Amino acid sequence: MRLLIRWLVNTVSLLIVAHFVPGFRVADFVTALIAALVFGLVNATLGTVLKILTFPLTILTLGLFLIVINALMLKLAAYLVPGFVVADWTAALLGAILLAIISGFLHWLTHDKKKADA
Repeated sequence: MRLLIRWLVNTVSLLIVAHFVPGFRVADFVTALIAALVFGLVNATLGTVLKILTFPLTILTLGLFLIVINALMLKLAAYLVPGFVVADWTAALLGAILLAIISGFLHWLTHDKKKADA
């Protein structure tokens, strides 16, 4: 159940980011569902490898390089999902920043109360 909620939160986050960032477009809700799934899979596989390989650069930039990696993962997900468009690197960087903020806030709002009580 928690996985489904996380997936829906990420989908809503993508739709919100698409509303505010020019050049970041999602065709409809179903496309956003698929894009959230692909983005999560790409970020969990290739993103993890890139984060490990660029760890020294991440330390040097005090973690800011992770935004670049997330922007790259967004561009890759947009390439793989028809109807999900990230037009340029500015849209990817702004989208990565806003996506982290919005999804973090929405995940905080939907925090599982039972887990906190245990």
